[in-house]
Amino acid sequence: MSKHDLFATAPKHLEDLLADELRGLGVADPEATRGGVAFTADLALAYRVCLWSRIANRVLLRLACCPAPDPEALYAAAHDVQWEDHLSPQRTFAIRVDRAGSRTGHSHYEALKVKDAVVDRFRERVGSRPSVAIDRPDVPIHVHLDREQATLSLDLTGESLHRRGYREQGAAAPLKENLAAAILYRAGWPAIAAAGGSLVDPLCGSGTLPIEAALIAADIAPGRRRSYWGFLGWAGHDPRLWCGLLDEADDRRHAGLTGQDRRIRGYDQDPVAIRQALANLARAELGPGVVHLERRELAQAVPIRADERGLVVVNPPYGERLGEESELPGLYARLGAHLRKHFDGWHASLLTGQPALGKHMGLRAHRMHSLMNGPIPCRLLHFAVSPDAFVANRPRALPPEQRGTGAEMLANRLHKNRQALAKWRRREQVHCYRLYDADLPEYALAVDLYEGHELWVHVQEYQAPSSIDPQVARRRLREALGVIQEVLDLPDDRLFFKVRQPQKGAAQYARLGQTGRLREVSEGGLRFLVNLEDYLDTGLFLDHRQVRALIRDLADGRHVLNLFGYTGTASCYAAAGGALSTTTVDLSRTYLDWAGRNLALNGFAGPHHQLIQADCLRWLTDSPRRRPFGLILLDPPSFSTSKRMQATLDIQRDHVALIRAALAHLATDGILVFSTNRRRFKLDQEALCDLQCADITAATCPRDFARNPQIHRCWRITRR
Repeated sequence: MSKHDLFATAPKHLEDLLADELRGLGVADPEATRGGVAFTADLALAYRVCLWSRIANRVLLRLACCPAPDPEALYAAAHDVQWEDHLSPQRTFAIRVDRAGSRTGHSHYEALKVKDAVVDRFRERVGSRPSVAIDRPDVPIHVHLDREQATLSLDLTGESLHRRGYREQGAAAPLKENLAAAILYRAGWPAIAAAGGSLVDPLCGSGTLPIEAALIAADIAPGRRRSYWGFLGWAGHDPRLWCGLLDEADDRRHAGLTGQDRRIRGYDQDPVAIRQALANLARAELGPGVVHLERRELAQAVPIRADERGLVVVNPPYGERLGEESELPGLYARLGAHLRKHFDGWHASLLTGQPALGKHMGLRAHRMHSLMNGPIPCRLLHFAVSPDAFVANRPRALPPEQRGTGAEMLANRLHKNRQALAKWRRREQVHCYRLYDADLPEYALAVDLYEGHELWVHVQEYQAPSSIDPQVARRRLREALGVIQEVLDLPDDRLFFKVRQPQKGAAQYARLGQTGRLREVSEGGLRFLVNLEDYLDTGLFLDHRQVRALIRDLADGRHVLNLFGYTGTASCYAAAGGALSTTTVDLSRTYLDWAGRNLALNGFAGPHHQLIQADCLRWLTDSPRRRPFGLILLDPPSFSTSKRMQATLDIQRDHVALIRAALAHLATDGILVFSTNRRRFKLDQEALCDLQCADITAATCPRDFARNPQIHRCWRITRR
């Protein structure tokens, strides 16, 4: 059988992987080059590559390579090709042009020149011409232009090989199938699968990674379900040879599916994504006995047996089309914590468009590959999940002998602040307070102390401006951490570190870890539970200490409504102040459970203290107004959006409507306390001119936040 000159195209960074795959398919001496792999093969092997390659985009049969410095030269080169040997006038064709290097002109015009050359040659040699069919032509012709060279080929695949035929539509931001296969190859899945290992994708979306993993594990040809190929209408096509390869693929599929036992599992919290994944799975003719797909939160995506081992593969959002960038550090931290807790002994591979986010995982990557997800440059990070790979998210503190002169200034400031606050703390019985808030510009940190049965310190680093050298900022941080521990005589395990960046939406509440560890502290004679590890905020907003005290002073004999109630600390203050009842409304079940524990910890339980899980915006407009509230605390986030919310909240834009909606639930002589942490917030006094709006910001700013008096804004609002 004669040999053909072929070229298999591949996504950027995958040329070497494709060359390895072609060797495994029987290709001798494949040559990886920019954009793909050149090789020679007979027709049977060319067909086999089309049917079995999981990495290639297209397989091109080269017909001519010649100079084409201008459109006329391109026309002449195309006219010289013996097209009548490859298609007949009864067949259809189409021209596809791609360009590399620096060329002038336009690919559409160049495609027209090649089309004219094919048509003119047929008219001259045969007397009639084939028709053009843009959609699925019988014989697709591919033209590659690189500077002044043109390569004319038949596209044997017809359309990109990533289209396996099982996915009609994906969830948001789906992976292409051949990129998913490349991820699995890079992650070592073929060897893991052959050894009986499992695969878990905890953020599976439309299921591409689990489905591709099943195709690999069960030895199923990725092209078997495709109904269209570029060679089916080609004059050189050998139907008998092709059908033999299809029969072989069917036999291998049948054998490969034997013994598959739900080792491959995909989970996602989005029910729409899971429905799409199940539909894709059905079209791939892979039953639930091969791939198990289920709606689960990340925390529930765990091994099914203690001795199970294998691969965790995940493609989290990049902050491009999905997810706000500010939410991603928390997601990566949760992923890392989840792997460390549940997947010890497994391998893990993570595709990311922001490699720096990998540092939030608390795992050291032992290998990395560059990939492209469409136009997005990505890195595939590989982890061996074991204690040897665990790293602290907190930078290592510098010892005294390695610190600069600024460290002494920081130590002096910490001593001075602690001494200055001592008398006030004793008088007011303050046990949780801010000791330092970027007092020295070189050390842009917030340092909060939480005194329970022992002292805990919560350090947040403010995001450095782009003008600061990251290495300089990192060294200053390490100096500061060492100084803080030294000044406060603090063991290493009682210092907790976070990076505070500008937040959007629910990102200020985004989970960073999975410890679930709550510590008891006291404030104002009440007891509260704080979480210093798992969230950016701890469950107790220290700057709202005076706001909570005001709620207690106003609550006596009133029914109190706490909107956006978070962990219910203000509800506890209201109950302690003699409230007839408290109603706490929040969208998060996690925080409402936390609020319930805070209430119970202080002896407040029963039907007079309601916890309602609801979108506050919707609850205000839809809930029945059984009785008016004498006191309402309205402390919304600056901006919020959620899949469970009916609308997006922007507090600057929406505060008037929100205040009006809350007033509909307020007694005639009731009081509404409105607070916001939105920087540069401006109350629309004109739109609220019929109300008495007293700015009580100064009275509600605690002494330990005096350096930052705009930490929040607060108003007492009543009807005139």
